[in-house]
Amino acid sequence: MLIHINARKHGFSIALALLVSITASMLPAVFSVDLAQAQTRTLPDFTDLVELVGPSVVNIRTIDKAVPQSAAQPADPQDEEMQELFRRFFGMPPPGAPRQQRPNRPQQQPEEQPRGVGSGFILTADGVIMTNAHVVDGAEQVIVTLTDKREFVARIIGADRRTDVAVVKIEASGLPPVKLGDPNRLKVGEWVMAIGSPFGLENTVTAGIVSAKGRDTGDYLPFIQTDVAINPGNSGGPLINMRGEVVGINSQIYSRSGGFMGISFAIPIDEAANVSNQLRANGRVQRGRLGVGIGEVSKEVAESLGMAKPQGAFVSSVEPGSPAEKAGIEAGDIILKFDGKTIEKSSDLPRTVGGTKPGTHSNLSLLRRGVTKEISITVGEFEADKPTAKAGAVPEKKSETPTAVQLLGLTVSDLTDAQKKDLKLKGGVRVDAVAEPALRAGIREGDVITQISNTEVLDTKGFAQVVGKLDKSKSVSVLLRRGEWSQYTVIRPR
Repeated sequence: MLIHINARKHGFSIALALLVSITASMLPAVFSVDLAQAQTRTLPDFTDLVELVGPSVVNIRTIDKAVPQSAAQPADPQDEEMQELFRRFFGMPPPGAPRQQRPNRPQQQPEEQPRGVGSGFILTADGVIMTNAHVVDGAEQVIVTLTDKREFVARIIGADRRTDVAVVKIEASGLPPVKLGDPNRLKVGEWVMAIGSPFGLENTVTAGIVSAKGRDTGDYLPFIQTDVAINPGNSGGPLINMRGEVVGINSQIYSRSGGFMGISFAIPIDEAANVSNQLRANGRVQRGRLGVGIGEVSKEVAESLGMAKPQGAFVSSVEPGSPAEKAGIEAGDIILKFDGKTIEKSSDLPRTVGGTKPGTHSNLSLLRRGVTKEISITVGEFEADKPTAKAGAVPEKKSETPTAVQLLGLTVSDLTDAQKKDLKLKGGVRVDAVAEPALRAGIREGDVITQISNTEVLDTKGFAQVVGKLDKSKSVSVLLRRGEWSQYTVIRPR
């Protein structure tokens, strides 16, 4: 009986060992199959997208005015290296490279100079094409090449440098337009694809993911950041989501060499479409303006002003005669809302105001010396900034404030009437000498202080009264004028 039991035990052990051995031998194969299936499910296939959108993407090259050969600029060493690379591997010079001068051509005879290569995409079947403004800016002639190799001379309908969007038109029909998507639905990590002409190589496809949204690299646009390979020549081409919709225009790259470094920026297509519609309707873009210079509200400034968090746009200057001045906005104000829309950061303000039709009566909420105010304003139309007055000469009268010297490290004096008029200020005190802790706060000799701890300062007497009431253990917010600009700083106690 004992022998029978041992035999059963040994038999069970052998069977178990055999099962483990078979399972172990099969595991790599099973694991490899599962991994391959997982990768097949996860990694996207862009072939259908290329077939769908590819015919809608065009190559754009521009030509400058004819210039004498002797006036041509000397070749850049990097350009020469690129030309040599193309000759070796492609058997031809790169697109856009200067043509070799013929021996029998007179030295001073002018000829057309290829200027650059970019990309674009078809908006309408009758030949309306969107691209970047910098692709066609200053060009004498714009030539559009379709995927079927047909070439057309394009007419520039309009270009907006501030958003870097341009619209051109070719005389054609039956073209395949792209489908525009909603960039607000994009998610960070989502796959996207680009089609363009990097270095003039037409219809080149690259892919990657959305790296970030709402990147602030310009006054009027929150860019889409991707790691899609974008190089010179890709500019103006479409950024495409996995549904085959254009969600952006590839516009900028971050690079130290001029080539792709993993950071690319695209203009959201909803912003570009708005600009495109205005260009097609009016040939230009109308933007609202207030006439203020703005800056960020730092954490320290927010705390010193009693704000729950840093937000809004700090008004550093007000343009004379502007809608802002007429509405009573002052340097040192912090704009918190415009037409009910919260201004989280300073770049939100020009975008919000810029999208408002000039002449619109709007309301804004601002913080002034710790008090929230509501102001009505008539939005103006954007125009070139006007020069503002410079600071005047050295003041004639000094009145040192010992308390200010001891507590803040400041020696101040009254402004002359001429200085007030020149600076367009009704009051303030000029900084004549700076020591710690004001020096540490970045205050300089010649600055004009207009507020201390949310209290307006008109002269040295008022300045001394405010300083005398300060809590020596707390930080002090200071609004100062430096040249044409106003800014906040915080003086921490000694």
